[in-house]
Amino acid sequence: MKLKRISLNETEIKFNEEATVFFSYDTPVAAKVGVKYYRTKEKHSRTTTKHLNRWLEDVKCELKPQSWFEERFFSYAPNDYLLERP
Repeated sequence: MKLKRISLNETEIKFNEEATVFFSYDTPVAAKVGVKYYRTKEKHSRTTTKHLNRWLEDVKCELKPQSWFEERFFSYAPNDYLLERP
């Protein structure tokens, strides 16, 4: 697992060669799994929207509810590309 601070409020966590999750502030809002990108459907602040657009760079992505990100990235073991919630 590799943590990459993009800016003060933007972070990327690469779990392995297949899965990367993008956080704006403390919230997972986008992910790349394999060659597919995912983005939250939830409306966030103007700044988070700017962060998302910059990270995704106009790639096609599938919209998912915020719960999809939180369930996947806080419910499973890192080998499943995910973290357990404390």
